[in-house]
Amino acid sequence: MRALTQGFLFFFYLFLAMTAGVFVWRAGLGAGAGAAMATGTLGLMIAVHAGIAGRADKAALRHEIEQVREAHRLLADAMESTQGALTELAQAIESGAVTSNEALSGEVRMLETLIQQMSESIDQRVSQPAPTNTYEARHRDQSNALLATIHDALAENRVDLYLQPVVSLPQRRTIFYESFTRLRAADDRVMMPAEYLSVAEGEGLVPAIDNLLLFRCAQIVRRLARQDRKVGVFCNVALSSLGDETFFPQFLDFLSENRDLNQALIFELGQANFDARGAVEARNMAKLADLGFRFSIDKVQTLDLDFADLQRSDVKFMKVSADLLIETLLDTDSASALPALRDISAADFAGVTRRYGIELIAEKCESERQIVDILELDISMGQGHLFGEPRAIKEAVLAETDPPADFIRSTLRSADQRRRFG
Repeated sequence: MRALTQGFLFFFYLFLAMTAGVFVWRAGLGAGAGAAMATGTLGLMIAVHAGIAGRADKAALRHEIEQVREAHRLLADAMESTQGALTELAQAIESGAVTSNEALSGEVRMLETLIQQMSESIDQRVSQPAPTNTYEARHRDQSNALLATIHDALAENRVDLYLQPVVSLPQRRTIFYESFTRLRAADDRVMMPAEYLSVAEGEGLVPAIDNLLLFRCAQIVRRLARQDRKVGVFCNVALSSLGDETFFPQFLDFLSENRDLNQALIFELGQANFDARGAVEARNMAKLADLGFRFSIDKVQTLDLDFADLQRSDVKFMKVSADLLIETLLDTDSASALPALRDISAADFAGVTRRYGIELIAEKCESERQIVDILELDISMGQGHLFGEPRAIKEAVLAETDPPADFIRSTLRSADQRRRFG
């Protein structure tokens, strides 16, 4: 459009120059004077146009720079607001703390006793003859060392709770937090789940970790309620925990006694775990739903989902990475990127999920450009480092949110029995 306008202006300037030249020629000053007048007029017009265009470009550039500065200021304000909200959360949680060190010490000692019993099986594994294969021997030693580190972290209460905000869009107001557990080694090095989860699953320790997370999330939610903060918490739960015959009945009993938390605690599973659930896990999820608790699906790999199945399973939230949403729903030339919903436009995906009672959350948001696209898709919630990184709740607060040791006693004993006889 701009090129077309420039073309019209050029021909207009040429017409005025030729008109001036003809006027001079008709005045009897000769063809040379007319040509000179035409050339001079055209040059003058072009010079004036270039000057005006230059000033306009400079003005536009200054305007764009001001817009970038304003966007940067808004981003800085939003980051400061989010970090401030997290700080307020930590302070609000800490302000309601009532120390119970003596009782806590007793619970930790009980837990240490149970894990001491479990450590006997570790000693037996270590005392077994080393495999002749060098690689297998090194792998066994590494697994045994990691298992011992996990046991020590549980026994010595080195299990930390991290919270990351989930915000509304475009307001960026914190409406949920996602909770994470992190184990700490003896040297206080934080261990990421990818480092220890496979060993913990193999040893039946995941339900014990889920117990700690559940109790602490429940305590955090209660403290937030006392501060009149209507904020929910996403609490990850493993598929093995939902199917554990020892853990789940106690898990269900605890939630039955605390069903007033059903609007504040949302249980979260990965898409692969949700798809892999069997009859026992599905039935236990239904029992939680009967108490009013809701579910969320994260780690989504494809948007071609069975929404009716999600609805039947009381899944109310679905977290999808911002990149996957943009790539599948915006960066596509097809009318629909969803084979199961061929008559639905990709841009209407968020509306489709809402019809099934599922709210989309764009996770792993890292840049403002992503947010522009996410808003275009009518997605109303976001999560990611752009809005705030996961932050640890202080140890003094975690101390009070430790669960009663007898709650996880049978879970740990069951894990030990599975290891011995499994």
